[in-house]
Amino acid sequence: MSASADASSSAGHTPVLYQPVLTALKLSPDGCYIDGTVGAGGHAEGILEGSAPNGCLLGLDRDPQALETAARRLSRFGERVMLHQGSYADMAAQAAALGWPEVDGILLDLGLSSLQLGDPARGFSFRQDGPLDMRFDPSQGLTAHDLVNEWDQSALAGVIFRYGEEPKARAIARAIVAARPIRTTLELAEVIEAAVGGRRGKIHPATRTFQALRIAVNQELEQLERGLSAAVGLLKPGGRLVVISFHSLEDRMVKTFFRRESQDCICPPDLPACRCAHVATLRLVTRKPIRPSDEEVRANPRARSARLRVAERLVVA
Repeated sequence: MSASADASSSAGHTPVLYQPVLTALKLSPDGCYIDGTVGAGGHAEGILEGSAPNGCLLGLDRDPQALETAARRLSRFGERVMLHQGSYADMAAQAAALGWPEVDGILLDLGLSSLQLGDPARGFSFRQDGPLDMRFDPSQGLTAHDLVNEWDQSALAGVIFRYGEEPKARAIARAIVAARPIRTTLELAEVIEAAVGGRRGKIHPATRTFQALRIAVNQELEQLERGLSAAVGLLKPGGRLVVISFHSLEDRMVKTFFRRESQDCICPPDLPACRCAHVATLRLVTRKPIRPSDEEVRANPRARSARLRVAERLVVA
């Protein structure tokens, strides 16, 4: 599928957990919202429709191709929508540039978009042959090719184990180093498949390694840590932070952050008195993550691993 064809199909595709996201944000007709991972603009479109007539939205994305698609999809909203290329980790600076001291809701959808997976030239998919790229922002320096062909075996195994939670990380790293140079996604997928002894079950053996390389290339967990803190600082009391994650590493980070920020004391339980002076900033709206319905998963199999967590900003004295 060409990039243009995929962009067209993405523009008409209902995004993951669409209605639960809009419900969780508690949209108001004059609210200000941030979509930190605007992608093709699906959730953003729903936010702008649900906050009519005066609601406004700042859409951020590191991927310039995604922003072009979102701009076309959201053009009918005129001055109610502002799009900017950049990381949601820097959302405070972007909101300040618009004169927004606080916002009513923030959405972070941490999954790969259909645009990115559907374009072989981006190098995200092990099902289509393309260069080992995997960058959200094509202007950044580090690529998956650099990791695969230049990092030493120990560092490569560490990335695959930590970010991919791959039990055969050492064997895969050893096979990758032995097969160098590796130039394309299909070459890499074949090396991984041989290293783990072929396919078993429904999950392709390259899934975890490709996930790990993508996370490392784009520093996704570091971005998430910064983004969650920035979001809490921007939300007005009663504002909602809504996060969709697709793998356990991200979901654990979100769960841990939400839990910590919903407590007044985060000292170790064996201390006789609180020494941290931590004050809760969030109220948990979802104790357990919201998952896609069976109907949604049938319509969009990629939604099966999605988890939605929601927290609300407290008034802090």
